[in-house]
Amino acid sequence: MQIVRAQGALMRSFRMTGVLVFFLGAAAMAQAPTYQPVGTVRQIMLGIVKPTSDIIFKVAGEAPKDEKEWAEVQNSALTLAETGNLLLLPGRAKDNGEWRKNAKALIAAGSLAFKAANAKDANALSDIGDKIDETCEGCHAIYLPKPPQSWPW
Repeated sequence: MQIVRAQGALMRSFRMTGVLVFFLGAAAMAQAPTYQPVGTVRQIMLGIVKPTSDIIFKVAGEAPKDEKEWAEVQNSALTLAETGNLLLLPGRAKDNGEWRKNAKALIAAGSLAFKAANAKDANALSDIGDKIDETCEGCHAIYLPKPPQSWPW
C-alpha cells in the first residue's frame, strides 16, 4: 500500500513539474523581446557607422581639445560598438559566418575605442581607428555590392 501511495505521489510530482515547466516556458516566450527594425543595413551604415567612425578617425590627425570634444568621441565610439549589435538582429544579419564575425569585430573595436576615449588616449584611438577601418573593409569586401565596371572609354 505504501508503495502504491509513493508511486502516486511521485506521479503527481512529475505532473506538477511538467505543468510548472510548461508555464515557465510560456512566460519566458511571452517576455522574449521583439525587434522592429526601422532602417536598412545601408541606412545604418550611412547614418550611423560612417559618421561615428569619421569622428574617431579624426582623432588621429587632431586630438580633442576639451571635454565637449572628448564627449563627442566617447559617444561616437559607444554608438559604433552598439551598432554591431544592431547588425546582428534578425532581419539584418546576412549569415552566421562572416557577417557575425565582422559585426562582433565592430563591437570589439568600438568597445576599445570607447575605453580609449574615456581614458582620453588619442594615440590608442589612432591605432583603434585602423582596426575599425580593417573591420569595415573586410566586411565590405564580402557584402558590399560592387558597381558594374564601365569601359575606360
